[in-house]
Amino acid sequence: MKKFVVMVVTLVAICVLVAGCATITVPVAVTANPVGSKVGQASGKIWLGVFGSADAGIQAAAENGGITNISTVDITRKLGVLGLWIEYEATVTGE
Repeated sequence: MKKFVVMVVTLVAICVLVAGCATITVPVAVTANPVGSKVGQASGKIWLGVFGSADAGIQAAAENGGITNISTVDITRKLGVLGLWIEYEATVTGE
C-alpha cells in the first residue's frame, strides 16, 4: 500500500510540473500601413507576479526593428511551470 501511495504522489507531482506550461500568441493591432519587411521584437519576464525584467512593449519592439510605420502587432505570452514566471514578447512588423 505504501508503494502505491508513493507512486500516486510521484505521478501527480510530475503532472503538475508538466501541465503548467502554455504559450499563446494574440494579434493586438493592425494598421492601414502595408506589411513591411522589417520585424522588431522585445521581451521581458515577470517572476512570481512581482519581479520584472526588460521592456516588452510595442514601442521597444519597433525601436529594436528600426520601424517607424507599424503594420501589425502580435503579443506572445508564455506561462512557465506552475505560473512561477510569465514571459511576454511583442512582435511588430512594418517599415
